[in-house]
Amino acid sequence: MSRIGKQKEGTGLKRVNINIEISLHNAFKAATAAKGTDMTTVLMGFIENYVAKHGNITPQKKGRRG
Repeated sequence: MSRIGKQKEGTGLKRVNINIEISLHNAFKAATAAKGTDMTTVLMGFIENYVAKHGNITPQKKGRRG
């Protein structure tokens, strides 16, 4: 379990689970380890950059017939 998984409730963290191919997971884990970092750190950086670029956009709610 990652260090995020061990956090107690009320810490302000939200867990995100994604499904990816095993080979991609293994390659990503190896690549991050080779750079001396971990997958969580790299993904957090990606998400922060994505939000900074695209903004915090609230999706439009669709009507009942939308």
